[in-house]
Amino acid sequence: MEELKRTTNCGALRKVDAGKNVILNGWIHRKRDHGGISFINLRDRYGITQVIVDQDAPRELVSLTAELRNEYCIAVEGSVRIRPDSMVNPEMSTGEIEVVACRLVILSRSELLPFQIGEESEAKEDLRLTYRYLDLRSEGMQKRIKLRNDVTFAVREWLIGQGFFEIETPTFIKSTPEGARDYLVPSRLYPGKFYALPQSPQLYKQILMVAGFDKYFQIARCYRDEDARGDRQPEFTQIDIEMSFVGRDDILAMLEGLLGYVFKKTLARELPAQFRRLTYDKAMELYGTDKPDCRFDMLLQDFGPYVAEGNCQAFKDALAAGDADKAAAAAKGITITGGGVKALVVPGKADYSRKQIEDLEAHAKIYKAKGLVWMKVAGTETAPILEGGISKFFGDRADNSLESNNNFGDRAQKNNAFKIISGLGAKPGDLILIVADSQRKIANTALGAVRSKLGRDLELCPSDHFEFVWIVDFPLFEYNEIENHWDAAHHMFSWPQDKYHATMEQDPGSVKGDLYDLVLNGYELASGSIRIHDPELQKRIFKIVGLDPAEAEQKFGFLIQAFKYGAPPHGGIAPGLDRLVMLMAGETSIKEVIAFPKNSFAINPMDDSPSEVEQKQLDELHLAIIHNNGDRA
Repeated sequence: MEELKRTTNCGALRKVDAGKNVILNGWIHRKRDHGGISFINLRDRYGITQVIVDQDAPRELVSLTAELRNEYCIAVEGSVRIRPDSMVNPEMSTGEIEVVACRLVILSRSELLPFQIGEESEAKEDLRLTYRYLDLRSEGMQKRIKLRNDVTFAVREWLIGQGFFEIETPTFIKSTPEGARDYLVPSRLYPGKFYALPQSPQLYKQILMVAGFDKYFQIARCYRDEDARGDRQPEFTQIDIEMSFVGRDDILAMLEGLLGYVFKKTLARELPAQFRRLTYDKAMELYGTDKPDCRFDMLLQDFGPYVAEGNCQAFKDALAAGDADKAAAAAKGITITGGGVKALVVPGKADYSRKQIEDLEAHAKIYKAKGLVWMKVAGTETAPILEGGISKFFGDRADNSLESNNNFGDRAQKNNAFKIISGLGAKPGDLILIVADSQRKIANTALGAVRSKLGRDLELCPSDHFEFVWIVDFPLFEYNEIENHWDAAHHMFSWPQDKYHATMEQDPGSVKGDLYDLVLNGYELASGSIRIHDPELQKRIFKIVGLDPAEAEQKFGFLIQAFKYGAPPHGGIAPGLDRLVMLMAGETSIKEVIAFPKNSFAINPMDDSPSEVEQKQLDELHLAIIHNNGDRA
């Protein structure tokens, strides 16, 4: 290898290098034979260079070239020459030159490939993951892994420049209740006891603030034992950040500065100095989700004002049932929003077929909607008409000239139709979709899901456009109707906004926390909060969520103890690195930006993990495998 060690890489050569003798090492990306001349596209992670074996090359070189196949790893020595103008390849950075080979060595051979390696593989996901080392050779994967490297470096560069310390926290920790199940690690030295892998470094970064480090960050590996669904991974990476003596606005401004630097350095994209802000309640009302995609408009609207004048009994029943539920909940000291009827105007889609609308209804039902109904706006700008679907309950013609009709009922219905069309801002050619439910949150969530689907179906969401929005003022608690008690909406260490401290126990449902999420293009990119630093306030939170003092001491005693020694006010946030890079790369799956991800069933097809272990290992850990039928392994 020393004899043919590369002198340059496959992406470096240009016209100025003409006449130089070089040595290249890499993989054969493509090989073509034309009239006794062989063209070899030689690839490494820096690029591709065209290598030529001419007709007058030494016989042994020609013979060896005939043996070459895609993905052979070779070393080539040759001279750089400029391509004729007609042969320049503008798609390649090295497209103005080629290397005329005089010597070639096969470093290793490749078997028949399970799939072709191109810019992007068309192979199925499990095949790509089984042969991930081949998939990672593709241009697309190489670019995305490089982007991840560049983003990580930029994050470190900016944060350290702002005075943050990068501090590692433990990987083996005490199991504490969080949002998902812990991965447990049995202790060989202490039979029957377990470490947990961290779902996040939450408690440790708070303790670092108590320790006086003021500004901490970590590119932290996190682990959650969740059921296989969506695009989640059992192990993932977050940019974990915590600061002392700060309020919410300080944290938000810090992350805006960090992301502005990262996008400018890695993508040459300028971001706004400040991102838009929406309260949680407004996000739910306008978008039906606390993760709104703001790249397109098409907002949810309240259809409630039009229900009383119409004849749709299902809408009236939903509102009445919601009012009854709201009153019953209030009697128990629980605040809920009641019923809701929400509408979505889809511009220019009055031509949607019944089948297309039924598909949208099926999607809404996934989110607990009982149904989705519709009307279409036809006619002209001056004489619009409601037609189809439930239009018969609200009048067909939106004519507001009441004098022309002496029938009071007809006039009222026609007037209501006019109110609906003008109030919703609809125009002829538009489609109106409506969801009603006795729980306003269900109406919002289901119609919001339909909005998101339409955004994708109608291609309203360009992947190269980045729309950030802060969601603030989240509820601190949510009522668990199954177990009949209050849960922490995020986690138990978030600071309740000051104005709720005096009445927190009397009306937990109304309490807003100093919580904030950053959403990018419909994905939750980061989540954080100002933390509780007062041990007495922390005890009150534990009591509201039903955590008795003994249990709290057993699970969080070390944190409460630390708070007794002058804990500073502090807060933090944790952007997901995998998701950030995914969105920056224009992808929709985090598997595309992780070198060795698990599949959708939390299995790694390449190394076949998780796998069984030897009985000796189980014995050392004092563990036994018990099957579903009760038999021991």
